[in-house]
Amino acid sequence: MNLHAIRAIYRFEMARTFRTITQSIASPVLSTSLYFIVFGAAIGSRMGEIDGVDYGAFIIPGLLMLSLLSESISNASFGIYMPKWAGTIYELLSAPVSWLEAVIGYVGAAATKSLMLGALILVTARVFVPYEIAHPLWMVGFLVLTAVTFSLFGFVIGLWADDFQKLQVIPLMVVTPLTFLGGAFYSIDMLPPFWQKVTLLNPVVYLISGFRWSFHGVADVHIGVATGMTLGFLALCLGFVWWVFRSGWKLRN
Repeated sequence: MNLHAIRAIYRFEMARTFRTITQSIASPVLSTSLYFIVFGAAIGSRMGEIDGVDYGAFIIPGLLMLSLLSESISNASFGIYMPKWAGTIYELLSAPVSWLEAVIGYVGAAATKSLMLGALILVTARVFVPYEIAHPLWMVGFLVLTAVTFSLFGFVIGLWADDFQKLQVIPLMVVTPLTFLGGAFYSIDMLPPFWQKVTLLNPVVYLISGFRWSFHGVADVHIGVATGMTLGFLALCLGFVWWVFRSGWKLRN
């Protein structure tokens, strides 16, 4: 394992984050704070409880997941796309760095940024909404698993994208709508039976449900199923990245 290569990639990506800290950290925290003000403090105070949980506290996992998914994908996709766009990807391919070491460096940095953002959002949420974490170890574990999984998914998008527009297509037109429709602001038990079954086809439901269970001990989907679905998606993305580096698809042409 080439630890020097991993460290170099990781430090470079983290340095880029601190150079653009307003865009990388401050902007997502500010936008999420507006959600807490509107839905948590204003609207939440006029709504009843959902599954025995105050509405303001109920939406915290969903809002956190909304920011975590989008930022993980954005950080990782931009990190690997820029070397492709600038042509420096050939230096990486010709260096004594394996595909796994490159993935650890880029995805590790993107996941670290997302975890920093998640911690700041949790602190910010405390200002607007009182909440308790029923299973803190599960919460941290699920937070790390989600950050790594979707940073890897963002890495896949960065490998696939041919231009800057494609970097935004899947996050804006697929991931964000699926997050809003995945129970971020409501329990899927509130839906009619038919739409409950349709919603279970949405993979983001399992992420939000598992994360909500770690906070409040209630979930729409069993925690084991949610964890298994996330691990399966992680394995799928890892297999795709291995194939890309082995075949050179979108890298050598």
